[in-house]
Amino acid sequence: MSDAKAAPSLGRISYQRTARELPRHLRSMLALDDFQQAAKRHLPRMLYGYISGAVETGTAFETSRSAYADYALVPRTLIDVSARSQAHSLFGRTYAAPFGIPPMGGAAIAAYDGDRVMARATAAANIPGCLSASSLTRLEDVRPAGATTWFQGYLPGDQTRIDAMVERVAKAGFDTLVLTVDVPILGNRENNVRNGYSTPIVVTPRLALDCATHPRWLIGTLARTMMTSGMPYFENMDAERGPPLFARNLARNTQHRDRLSWANVAAIRRKWPGKFIIKGILAAGDAILAREHGVDGIFITTHGGRQLDHAIAPLTVLPEIKAVSGDMAVMIDSGVRRGTDVLKALALGADFVFVGRPFMFAAAIGGQEAVQHGIKLLMDEIDRNMAMLGINSIAELTPEHVRRIR
Repeated sequence: MSDAKAAPSLGRISYQRTARELPRHLRSMLALDDFQQAAKRHLPRMLYGYISGAVETGTAFETSRSAYADYALVPRTLIDVSARSQAHSLFGRTYAAPFGIPPMGGAAIAAYDGDRVMARATAAANIPGCLSASSLTRLEDVRPAGATTWFQGYLPGDQTRIDAMVERVAKAGFDTLVLTVDVPILGNRENNVRNGYSTPIVVTPRLALDCATHPRWLIGTLARTMMTSGMPYFENMDAERGPPLFARNLARNTQHRDRLSWANVAAIRRKWPGKFIIKGILAAGDAILAREHGVDGIFITTHGGRQLDHAIAPLTVLPEIKAVSGDMAVMIDSGVRRGTDVLKALALGADFVFVGRPFMFAAAIGGQEAVQHGIKLLMDEIDRNMAMLGINSIAELTPEHVRRIR
């Protein structure tokens, strides 16, 4: 999964305007965390809480993030790094950077046309992106918008329904299928209750006031969506159209995920012709089983700290999972915010790194232009850090470039 040394231009974005030419509201966005602070002001409390929140005590989220501080970087000096490029290959395709954007449900309610915004932004930057099963735009409409877009499914342990969904995804032209396996049931997201978010969404006086006090989102996203597309539906949970956003029977579409098993994985592998990825691995034993079932890649993740509280940090288990992964691609997400985080994960064995929430916040405050700006910020950090580490390509990163300090 390593890359050959490429021309420097492949690993740098050329479409982005200079900082002075950016819209005023993006000029102060100097790092990915800045998008979150801006989105906190822009989004209703219930929606911001849904995106930013974690499960129960939030320990899984904090542990995933703080694990990156457990490692320090060890630079080498007096090396000619003028030919450096962060271009990196995954599944036979060379991308402009070693990171991508993972699946995030509800993007089109946080940002106008958010699913296609993400698809267009990742395609423009030539990085991988992934459409969520919890998205509100038909997967058939998203695929043409983003040539680098994969599809992620939440599938029940019902092979008939699984087969129908797999056929739909293949027919739409997706070449990479991601199966999320760490949501047999929804985690205990108490923060959603505290912030007034529910599934399905129930309009209460508290929620109405929350939305009314955020008019830019209310008019620019929700009202605009309703006027141009009508009521948003969960379009991609199953082979058939799912329920509307405010449906009381939404829970029916999430039933029987606790029956999903390795037998279903084997059946999907026989049926699915493209690349097949399992998302939600934290144990080396499960990585071994995935390899034995012919899976092409795995995501090490805590689902952004949104499922099992106190789950071990992905970065902590990365080396032991990499050691048993064989030919599978090993990807990682949860807690990545800086270029140094990306490089630490790559040095410890990750083949690719994925960054979620910051790009959802970017889309909310500025659409595709803001997402592309965020991508460039992260690419610029990686480029600078590569120079200071003394490397010209991602393939040169090794465990020698990091040292565990706590």
